[in-house]
Amino acid sequence: MLEEVVAALRSEAQATNERRLLVLTGSPATTRGAVADAIDAADVPVAESTVVGPERILPCERLSVSQSSDLLGRTQAAIVLDLHGACRPNALGRAVGAVDGGGLLVLLAPPLDEWPRHRDEFDETLAVPPATIEDVAGNFRSRLVETLRVHPGIAVVDADERTVVRDGLTNPAPRWRPDSGAISRPAATHFPEDVFDACVTDDQVAAVQAFERLRDDGHALVVEADRGRGKSSAAGLAAAALALDGRDVLVTAPQYRNAAEVFARARERFEAEGIDVPDEAAPRDLRTDDGRVRFLRATDAVTLPDDPDVVVVDEAAALPVRVLESFLAAPAVAFTTTIHGYEGAGRGFSVRFRDRLDESDHEVTEITLDEPIRYAGGDPVEVWAFRALLLDARPAVAQVVESATPDAVEYADLTTADLLADEQLLGEVFGLLVLAHYRTEPDDLARLLDAPNVTVRALLFDGHVVSVALLAREGDLSAETRAEMYDGGRIRGNMLPDVLTTQLRDESAGSPVGLRVLRIATHHAVRSRGLGSALLGAVREEFADDVDWLGVGYGATPSLVRFWAANGYTPVHLSTTRNDTSGEYSALMLDPTSDAGRALCDRHTEQFLARIGGVLADPLSDADPDVVRATLSAVDREYDPDLAEWEWRHVASAAIGPGLFDMAPDAYRRLAVTYFASDSSTLSERQERLLVLKTLQSRQWDDVADALEFHSTAQCMRALGDALEPLVDEFGTAVAHEEVDRYR
Repeated sequence: MLEEVVAALRSEAQATNERRLLVLTGSPATTRGAVADAIDAADVPVAESTVVGPERILPCERLSVSQSSDLLGRTQAAIVLDLHGACRPNALGRAVGAVDGGGLLVLLAPPLDEWPRHRDEFDETLAVPPATIEDVAGNFRSRLVETLRVHPGIAVVDADERTVVRDGLTNPAPRWRPDSGAISRPAATHFPEDVFDACVTDDQVAAVQAFERLRDDGHALVVEADRGRGKSSAAGLAAAALALDGRDVLVTAPQYRNAAEVFARARERFEAEGIDVPDEAAPRDLRTDDGRVRFLRATDAVTLPDDPDVVVVDEAAALPVRVLESFLAAPAVAFTTTIHGYEGAGRGFSVRFRDRLDESDHEVTEITLDEPIRYAGGDPVEVWAFRALLLDARPAVAQVVESATPDAVEYADLTTADLLADEQLLGEVFGLLVLAHYRTEPDDLARLLDAPNVTVRALLFDGHVVSVALLAREGDLSAETRAEMYDGGRIRGNMLPDVLTTQLRDESAGSPVGLRVLRIATHHAVRSRGLGSALLGAVREEFADDVDWLGVGYGATPSLVRFWAANGYTPVHLSTTRNDTSGEYSALMLDPTSDAGRALCDRHTEQFLARIGGVLADPLSDADPDVVRATLSAVDREYDPDLAEWEWRHVASAAIGPGLFDMAPDAYRRLAVTYFASDSSTLSERQERLLVLKTLQSRQWDDVADALEFHSTAQCMRALGDALEPLVDEFGTAVAHEEVDRYR
């Protein structure tokens, strides 16, 4: 029976150029044993198969679940995903995307009735101490099972009993009409004709032709598509054509694997032109006599090293706005982005970044690829994956929420039961999170539905979500767990207690109970109306008596720091390494709600002010001065610089007399911290930046003068004295004032 079902399923997939899904349920041993029969019946060559799972159950390529990202940019005729050890949503999404038209996705799973009650390795990641794996719910898998039972194109076979639950045939199968005509080649082009001949669809031809605009400076191109539409291939063909025309093309993405398809297509074009290409699996620098196509990770590419002529940003939706903005300094730039995907959402890219793009000096061209390349349109496996993983989740349409104000909304505790009972509500919540944050992914859907420490709060307007917060309970850790953390042990979740304990050496930090804001998002149609602040205020009112602190950790930008500070959160830490994806330093902030929380916050605020000067002078010497200004100003408490009399004389004489800054830099550093931590606004923005760059970050005088556009280094030095003078007046001791009086 199994062989007959699989043969019919594969035949229908090939006839329609669609994919089909086979679910083998039962014990690990029987499902793994049945795979070979299924693949044989499907007549899939070993070289065109990949197993993702803990065991080599077929004589073909095998990847562990943690290696599933290696599937990105590739396709196979059959992907076998073993879900017995871990049902990881991200791996499921990657496996779906790697199956070619006419191919099969095979899932190995426990019996469907029992699967939601199973606990696996992924569940362990959701069991944040003090919760245990028994506290993890199975809602994601319950919903997944429901979709497997009802969606077309999905066969279910009980491997234990060798019985067919569903044959998966669409009955009758849709008729697939192969393209009866050649791809239309543009009448007049700048790129060679064979570049367009390499395109598979008319959409791809249009995209490649749009890239021709980047031959001239001052142009920007946005290419949007769902997965499998060939946008990366089009970018690769165009990048090669630009390089062959003498351009230096810098390709960038969060990681090289995101751009692997770009380089595969570019390599093909180079080889077709008889150009030698490095004999390696993943060449990252393809060269002609005059041009090149090279790769740098986004965090390394933001400074546009070696002044490229063209920048191509692949998977742009997976990058934060600050990083994307940096590429607008290139002469010409293209952004390719996935509309519905598990590595960022194109609509989020559009909403978050489009205003910045429109304000730039570039003439913007947009193009969307709709026609699938890997499989036929309407592919049932794609439709299933979109629903099961909420890849197409989106917020409420703007028209139904555009009248929302803080006075007109309802604060709501959205329980898991509420979300599972209302698919539209779940979609609006998750869609808003995806739209607002570049790292929301399918794993987060399971976390939202199953993690015992995660809750959802929202503001609703006429039943629609206008603002949502994903909250995680942290702390309340046992003395044994806290000691383990202090000694270097890794404890799941508990991000804020972990940093305060392991990095800042506070073993008691994990004792108070806290609530961390994992994500907060407000609908783009009603931003800047105070809804995010209203939501945070309602959260505080609800939880203030149940927790000791509210907290947050995020990639720091000046506007975000000001937002959190305005809502009562105080900085206690700036990370000393940049986030690989965001390229930003992270800020940790606390809002205490009890005596224990206030003690924790006060302790770490004081330590933060005491150590930040030294940190800024070394690991944070390249931090954005406006981030530093905003973060230190958000502390808003008295800080004694504790300068000795001789230090005050140095500071005062450098401010108004013959003293030299370089003779006592630490004294100026502590005075700068005092100024920013107070509520003083004596200095201009430029003077504050000067204070950060020179006194706190210890940058070279010439670099500071260039950064702040002083005419000379001497003028910059005089400006620092002018900035220090009012600080001496405001914070100086009698000794400092006596020194100043000598020169006035």
